Amino acid sequence: MPMYHDGNRELQDQFSSRLLADRLVERLWRDKFKDEDKAFIESVGFFFLATADAEGHPDCSFKGGPPGFVSIQAPDLLIFPDYDGNGMFKSLGNILRNPNVGLLFIDMGEKPKRLRVNGRASVHAADPLIDAMPGAQIIVRVVPEHIFPNCPRYIPNLRTGEASPYVPCEGVEPKEPAWKGFDAFKDVVPPRKRGG
Repeated sequence: MPMYHDGNRELQDQFSSRLLADRLVERLWRDKFKDEDKAFIESVGFFFLATADAEGHPDCSFKGGPPGFVSIQAPDLLIFPDYDGNGMFKSLGNILRNPNVGLLFIDMGEKPKRLRVNGRASVHAADPLIDAMPGAQIIVRVVPEHIFPNCPRYIPNLRTGEASPYVPCEGVEPKEPAWKGFDAFKDVVPPRKRGG
């Protein structure tokens, strides 16, 4: 499955960011977890899960647990437990009808970080790993198709309550993130535009 579709490309062309988008895929995209992905994912205590039903109607939910509740079992397998909730089964019900999922992992601390994992999920009530996960009622297995880090510049520091220094402010020139000046990207970073 390609990373970009015609809607992505239309806006990339409108904002002259197609070359940058392609370079980001070339340098950062992967479909297998690296050791650093495993360390990051297993260190966080929450993530956001995006699903859609069979007709494509979206749903997004917060999933939380102790650090390590999400685990990378192999370079091509992520698992997490589903705990008792409100009984609506919006996310897991969607997975039963449409296995395409998006997971967003974020560290909102002093050194913000985020990682996206898009892939195909399956739901297992009799998973052999369920007994090793206290409180689990179901195990969700995700096979990644797209793994990629995102620029963390707008993430607030929730520990201190400080906003990101990159958040736009009236009358202040926007601060550029350091990565846009890296040799790997600076030749394809487009100028800022409003509305294309």
